[in-house]
Amino acid sequence: MFILISVLLLFATALSLAILQVMRPNYRFAWLVAAGGAFLTWASVLLWQARMPLLLELPSWGSAALFANSPFFLADAVNWPYALALTTLGLAVILTAVVRENFPAPFPWAGALTLIGFGLLAVLADNPLTLVLIWTALDVTELTTQLISVEGRASERVVAGFAARAVGMGLVLWAGWVSLSRGIPFDFRSPLPEVGVYLILAAGLRLGVLPLHLAYATESAVRRGFGTTLRLVSAASSLVILARIPAQGIISPLAPFLLVLVAGAGLYGGWMWVRSPDELAGRPYWVITLASFAIAAALRGNPLGSIAWGSALVLAGSALFLSSIQHKTLQRILLVIGLWGISSLPFSPTASGWDVSANSSWAIWLTWPLLLAAQALLAAGFIRQTLRPAASVPLDAQIAWARNIYPIGIGLPLAVLILLGLFGWDGARLLGTLPAGLVAAALTATLLWLTPRLRWLNPIRAHWIRPQQGESSRLDSFYNTLWNIYRSLGRLSESVSAAFEGDGGILWALLFLVLFLSLLAPRIP
Repeated sequence: MFILISVLLLFATALSLAILQVMRPNYRFAWLVAAGGAFLTWASVLLWQARMPLLLELPSWGSAALFANSPFFLADAVNWPYALALTTLGLAVILTAVVRENFPAPFPWAGALTLIGFGLLAVLADNPLTLVLIWTALDVTELTTQLISVEGRASERVVAGFAARAVGMGLVLWAGWVSLSRGIPFDFRSPLPEVGVYLILAAGLRLGVLPLHLAYATESAVRRGFGTTLRLVSAASSLVILARIPAQGIISPLAPFLLVLVAGAGLYGGWMWVRSPDELAGRPYWVITLASFAIAAALRGNPLGSIAWGSALVLAGSALFLSSIQHKTLQRILLVIGLWGISSLPFSPTASGWDVSANSSWAIWLTWPLLLAAQALLAAGFIRQTLRPAASVPLDAQIAWARNIYPIGIGLPLAVLILLGLFGWDGARLLGTLPAGLVAAALTATLLWLTPRLRWLNPIRAHWIRPQQGESSRLDSFYNTLWNIYRSLGRLSESVSAAFEGDGGILWALLFLVLFLSLLAPRIP
C-alpha cells in the first residue's frame, strides 16, 4: 500500500500539471503543485524504512502457463537506496527549476515526475515480467523524446540505442526462461547463479558498457531538468538488477573476459569525461564510467558495491548536472561532498565499491589498475566540471525567493549522499578497501598537477569552448564505419530486390531456369 501511495503521488502530480497547463496556461501556482507532490513522494519513500520490506502484487495476467509470475513490486534494503535517490532527483529538478530561463514549465515538470514514477516502479520490480514492462515504458519515452529533438543521422544512433536496450530486455526474459526450465520460478530475490551472466549482459547493453557504445545523441533540446532525469532514471532502472546478483558472483567462463571489457569501458569513459567541454556534454561518459564500476563490482561478487556506485551516479550526478548558476559557496560544497561521495574512502557511500569476494580470479587483479585509473579520471573530471565558470546569470541576480530555493535543490542530493553513506543501507559506515581509495586519491592529485603541464591532458578543445558541430570521437567514427557498411549492404539488397521484382524479374527467372535445366540435363560424351 505504501508503494502504491508513493507512485500515485507522482503520477497524480504529473497529471494535475498537464491538466492545469491545458485548462489554465497562466496558473500561478503550478510550481507549488509540482514541488508539493515531489516533496510528499520523497518524504513517503524516506518513511519506508519504518515498515520495510514492503510488497505490492497486482492481479495475475492470463494463464499461468504464459505468465509464471504476476507483476510484483518489493521495497527492501537492496533497492531502497535507488528509490530514495530517484525521488531526491525528482524533487531537486523541481526546486532548481526556479532559476531556469523557461520557468515556469509545467509540461517538462510533468514529464520529469512521470519518468521518476516509472523509474521507481523499475527499481522495485521483483520479476522479469514486471521489469520488462516498466523498461518498455521508459524506452518508448526516451525514443520518442530523442527522435523529436534530433535530426539527420543522429536519429540512427537513437534507434540503435533503442535496439540495444531491446536486446537487454530479451536477455532478462531469457534468464527467466532458463530458471523456469530448471523448475524454479525466477524472481530477483533469489536468482540462480547460472542466470547472473544474462543479467550482467542485459545491464551492460542498456548502459552502453557491453559493448561500449553511446546509444543516444549528446545534444538535446531538454538538457538540464528533463534531460538529466531521463538519463539518470534510465541508468538507475538498469543498474538495480546488478544488486540482485548472488554474492558468489556469476557462474560462467565469460566472467573474467567480461570484467576486462568492463574495465576498458570504464577507462575510456573516464578519459572522455575528463576531456569533456562541459558537464552536460560529458554526461554520457559519467554514466558509462560509474556503470562500469557497478558492473565490475557485481562481477567480483560484490552486489553491495554496485548499489554504492549506482547511488553515487544518481545523487552526485544530479547535483552536478542541475547546477547551472555560478555561486562560490555552492561550488565548494558540491566539490567537497560530491568528490567524497565518489572517492571510495572510508565511510563514504562508495567505500564498499572495491570489496572483492573470496573467489577471486586473475581478471580481478589484472583490471584493478585500469579501474583505479578510471576512478582517478572520474574524480579529476568532477573537480574540473565543478569549478568550471558558469555562463548563466549569477545567483545573486535572481529574485529573492529563487535565491533561497535553488541552493536547497543542489544541497538535497548531497545531503542524501551523506545520509546513505552513514545510515542508509547495509553498505553504510564501512571502512571499505582503504588502499584502493588512497591510490585513486593519489592518482587524482597527480592528474590535477599534470593537467596544466601536459597538453594531451588539457586538449585544445578546452572546457570553456563548446565542441564544433559534427565533431566526433574515434569511437563514434568506428560505429559510423559500421553504419556505412550496413547502409551499403542495405542498398545492395534493395538493388537485388528491385532487379528480381521489377520488369526484368521474369527474364531472370527464365535465365536461372535454363541454367538449372542445363545442369540437370545428361551430358553427351
